[in-house]
Amino acid sequence: MLRIATVEDDANDLEALRTHLSRYEKENGLKFQVTEFRDGEDIVTDYSADYDLILMDIQMPHMDGYEATKIIRALNGPRSRIPIIAMTANAFEEDRQRAFEAGMDGHIAKPISINVLFATLDEVLGKL
Repeated sequence: MLRIATVEDDANDLEALRTHLSRYEKENGLKFQVTEFRDGEDIVTDYSADYDLILMDIQMPHMDGYEATKIIRALNGPRSRIPIIAMTANAFEEDRQRAFEAGMDGHIAKPISINVLFATLDEVLGKL
């Protein structure tokens, strides 16, 4: 079972993400345990969990995805190396670059294309 954390404050985007992840599970014969967070602040304070992947929104009310990623990357131990994929409506090249500079491993533009999400999951999960 793969443990995935989603960090998303928009209910519509979260519902779409749930649907896409469920479809990916079925099509690939996988089982996910998904934990949902509503803000970057919430994921960085959850030190008890060990995730295989974090899908991180960028624009959130208290702590954005860039700051949350920087904090996670500064931790000691294996949690600092969890793959983190940015999900954002900011799709310009400078936005992608900023995500990578913050320590993210990938970038998916919103609205999320199921094909892009699946290709990104294939790439990231293939490295685990």
